[in-house]
Formats: sequence, C-alpha cells, structure tokens
Amino acid sequence: MKIYSWNVNGLRAVLRKGALKDFIDKYQPDILCLQETKAKQGQAEIDLPEYEELWNSAERPGYAGTAIFTKIKPISVRYDLPTNLEFADSFGDPLNEGRVLTAEFDRFYLVNVYTPNSKNALERLGLREKKWDPEFLNFLKDLEKTKPVIVCGDFNAAHEEIDIARPKTNHHSAGFTDEERQGITNLIQAGLIDTFRFLNPDAVRYTWWSHWGHARENNVGWRIDYFFISKDLGKNLKSAEIYEDVLGSDHCPVSVDLEF
Repeated sequence: MKIYSWNVNGLRAVLRKGALKDFIDKYQPDILCLQETKAKQGQAEIDLPEYEELWNSAERPGYAGTAIFTKIKPISVRYDLPTNLEFADSFGDPLNEGRVLTAEFDRFYLVNVYTPNSKNALERLGLREKKWDPEFLNFLKDLEKTKPVIVCGDFNAAHEEIDIARPKTNHHSAGFTDEERQGITNLIQAGLIDTFRFLNPDAVRYTWWSHWGHARENNVGWRIDYFFISKDLGKNLKSAEIYEDVLGSDHCPVSVDLEF
C-alpha cells in the first residue's frame, strides 16, 4: 500500500499548473493526503473518479484545510480533534481551520494533519506547546487503543539539526524552536516511528524551501513533512521516500510503502 502526503499550498494553483495530475499519473498512490488545500470541496475541478474524496476545509476562505483521496473505502471518517473548539488563536477565537482529517481503515487509522505554524513572531508558539501538540498526541494514543496509526502531514517543525540546512542561525526561528522540536520528540518517545529517519538515519533531505534567495535551487531547505507510524506497523514498513523533483508547491511530496 502506497500512501503519499503533500502540502500543496493551494490546491487550485497546483491543479492549474497540472502538477497534481502529473504526480498522480506517475506515482498512482493508493491514498493521497493533502494539506493547505485552501479550498472547499467543489471549488476545485478534480477529475479522479477512482478516488473517494474526503475534505476538511477551514471556515476562513482560501486558508489551511486538509483532504484525503483514497482508492480504498474508509470504514469511518473523523474531522478535527475531539477538543477542537477549545483550541484558540492567542487563546481567543476557535481554530476551525480544517487541520486534522482521520480515516479509519481495516488495519489502521490514517491521520492527515496540517499543524499550526508558530508564525514569525512566535505568537502561536504557546498554542503549539501548551495545547496543540499535547492534545494531538493524546488523540493519537487514544486511536492506538483500537488499532495502529499512520500519521502524515506538515508538522511545521524540523526535528533535528540534520533536518534543516542552517540549524545554527534558526534555533529561535518558527519551526526550529526547542519547544516545537520537543513536540516531535514527544511523538517518538510515545512510540511513533519517524519512517524516513528510521530507514535513512544519515540522509540529508528536505521537504520545504523558502521562496526567498533561490532556496530550492540551492537546496537550503527544511524537513518538516513526515510520516509517523505506530511501532506495531514497523514490520510492515518497506520504504519511506521524499520527492524533491516534484514541483508545484514550496513543499514536495513524501510517502511510505507498507506491505500487509
């Protein structure tokens, strides 16, 4: 089973470029998880009759959102986190941003996530550290009481120095603060496997590049897009890949191949 994840940074833009169709035609994913769709179902013309479409869109137009396209019919679908309405930007307005979409299949839960960015001034760092990261981990552990989980998406954090091109100058930058990195560490300490790093312990590969300074051409990037799996699925993991050559977004796709 080949599962792919891609932060498309605007689904309609990727469709206009032809990048999504080219990607699907080439790789034929069994399941494709998208983040930052910035659209509601019906706002983008998608001709994928072999896939069932699952959407969780933000209330705010043109913002955030997740979607899953699957050839395998899910048993059930869950939207957001159980305590979603308690999450708040600056502990004020609720975060109804379509950031979590969960599909249950026979052997696992698949959780597609677009983690809130802490923002340049770190105004959402408290939200990340105190609310989002702990509640998201609790959600995964509750799912694991029933069956293993596969978790993918944009976590908006590079975990270790090997995961960022310029670690020394970014220790206080959004996406590489100690607090955000600890959020990733907590997932691993709870028993989840970072699939790419597990299979490629020394590989220097990235999944996101800034639009500034020809970062992608110079490969000045960050690895912030992940697949995590429950330990029980470790025996099923065959590969974990990054597709830097796939263009159309400031992120590139990532994937896992699991054999059942």
